[in-house]
Amino acid sequence: MKKLLLSLALATSLAPAVAFACPGEGGKVNTVNAAEAGKLNQSKKATFVDANGKDTREKFGVVPGAILLTSSSEFAATELPTDKNSKLVFYCANSHCGASHQAAGKAMEHGYTDVAVLPEGIAGWKEAGLPTVAPAKAAQPKAKTQS
Repeated sequence: MKKLLLSLALATSLAPAVAFACPGEGGKVNTVNAAEAGKLNQSKKATFVDANGKDTREKFGVVPGAILLTSSSEFAATELPTDKNSKLVFYCANSHCGASHQAAGKAMEHGYTDVAVLPEGIAGWKEAGLPTVAPAKAAQPKAKTQS
């Protein structure tokens, strides 16, 4: 019985890491650090996608020009750029949050091919001294269309 409980406890503790793994090269999603992300944003060579909730956005701000997802797990593909070859950089709160990985995986399921995650999230972005804007000044998600 102890072995069974230990096995269950171990499996449960590993489940979140497995749940946020995304398909990609080598089975993992590509990542960028804050410095790389800052250059991509400044040069407008990527579309940033915010997987945070309202409270986190209000507390920390958002990356300038970021698309604000309605949900990291249930957003519609219509919230993302129509070009599935667009470079997308997903971020959430920080390295302890898995919403960006979850959203990146969903984007890849929708057929997006150039997907990366900023693991440090908006907290790492700010720590790097990069600018943020109020959520109201970010790109809003496109209206969902009925099928």
